[in-house]
Amino acid sequence: MKKTLVLLIAIGFVALSCSEKKERSKQSDLKTMVFSNPILKGFYPDPSICKVEGSYYLVNSTFAYFPGIPIFKSDDLINWEQIGNVLDRPEQLNLDGLEVSQGVFAPAIRYSNGVYYVTCTIVGGKNNFVVTATDPSGPWSDPVWVPEVEGIDPSFFFDDDNRSYIIYNSDAPDNKPLYDGHRTIKMVEFDVAELKVKSKPIILVNGGTDLSKKPIWIEGPHIYKKNGYYYLMAAEGGTAEDHSEVVFRSRSVTGPYESYPQNPILTQRQLPEDRENPVTSTGHADIFEDGNGDWWGVFLGCRPYSGNHFNTGRETFMAPVVWKDNWPVFDLKGDVVKKSYDIQVPKGIVEVKGDSTFFDGFSGDRLNFKYNFLRTPRTKWFTLGKDGLTLQTRPESCSNKENPSFIGIRQPHLRGEVSVAMDFETIIKDEKAGLVVFQNAEHYYYLSKSFKDGENVIQLLKSNDSEIEEMNFVKIDSKKVYLKIIADNQFYHFYCSNDNKNWIPIAENVDARFLSTTTAGGFVGCYYAMYTTSLGNESANRATYEWLKLKD
Repeated sequence: MKKTLVLLIAIGFVALSCSEKKERSKQSDLKTMVFSNPILKGFYPDPSICKVEGSYYLVNSTFAYFPGIPIFKSDDLINWEQIGNVLDRPEQLNLDGLEVSQGVFAPAIRYSNGVYYVTCTIVGGKNNFVVTATDPSGPWSDPVWVPEVEGIDPSFFFDDDNRSYIIYNSDAPDNKPLYDGHRTIKMVEFDVAELKVKSKPIILVNGGTDLSKKPIWIEGPHIYKKNGYYYLMAAEGGTAEDHSEVVFRSRSVTGPYESYPQNPILTQRQLPEDRENPVTSTGHADIFEDGNGDWWGVFLGCRPYSGNHFNTGRETFMAPVVWKDNWPVFDLKGDVVKKSYDIQVPKGIVEVKGDSTFFDGFSGDRLNFKYNFLRTPRTKWFTLGKDGLTLQTRPESCSNKENPSFIGIRQPHLRGEVSVAMDFETIIKDEKAGLVVFQNAEHYYYLSKSFKDGENVIQLLKSNDSEIEEMNFVKIDSKKVYLKIIADNQFYHFYCSNDNKNWIPIAENVDARFLSTTTAGGFVGCYYAMYTTSLGNESANRATYEWLKLKD
């Protein structure tokens, strides 16, 4: 008996020793790096993420921009590459006639048994849908609409008993809200084989963390399972400065769910407005475990300048998550969201340049994934060729709910610039081509080449509720021109050039707050766009862009 006991102990020590050696070996293969926040700069709100076989896939909202739902991949949580768009065919995504801040709201990505699933809402359209793919880079299926899911922000949860559920933001019980912003989190069981709802909805959370305190806009829900608990995490407080993330848990997927006593688990609303380098409006999070056993969360946040104005929209940030007494809590290393955090990554990983630096000479046979159209393009009005990117000058305007000749890229920086080289000629005053910095139909600045009083000019135009007005112009005599917009927090500076060396100011210190979300409203951020229009008149003209460049 004693010999057997001694043998078992010896075996145990050997196993422990092997385990420790493996752990030390694993640690020796890692190094400490830092990632920089935001991990996706510019208008990339409502992040959702899943991990599959060592890779991470992340999606964002796109509202009335096409293609819809960019999908990013990372193998190290340091470098992110856009590998496609979930909704990249016009038959998948009808954005006709929608306001800029309608359309694609809050996609969620999940994976189960070899299939990727994205659930999402088309606000102003047919509401909630599911799309699937076996390869996250696509192609993705046409949407399967789920009208039984009445609300927004649907998200899948796949339980370990092979049952599947969709949780979502919905109306108050009996559709009788007790106060403005009173919402619920509901759940239905879902048949993934038939892609059909198979149960009546049940309420998991009514109002939020404490109904007596009238919590508002409980939304963006996700469910996770760990240590025998189901965790329901959701945003609360609205998507502005009072935004937050809260968590509930239950021993059963159907509830009842208890609120974490120290909710919220993520917010910046308690901090002074005059703090240095503020990040505001944090929430709408999704959490995950990396390959080293560490937990992280992605979430949206904003980088404002003076007076809580911001032009880059709601961006994607990441921060550590820790578990306290079987509750997930964001560990910001203090009260504020940091510009960077340490992370363990395999040796050999090198950080590549981010989204703020970009050059495109339009030499490929398709547009870079970074670009978007405003609403769904129904005809092919652009071409890529040896001269660059050519856009047809069409009657459609970005002042209306149309699909104009507009190809845009997100403004990724608080301080930085965008420039283009463009060929365009006209003798018609309503024909214009150039570079627009665009927030919505009533809030944009347009640096354009046109024709005025018998001469070629570069104009700076400003939108308003009913028309566009000229702020300034300069005469220019060359067909090929260079245009530049410099962002400088609360100012934009606009320039043109004949030679890409000597820059002529059109207007400097132009109020950028006019394009901020605080002034313009809505849920999007600014785009820099190559844009040409004939302002409602038929035209056979074209504008050709030789290159586009972004830099900090």
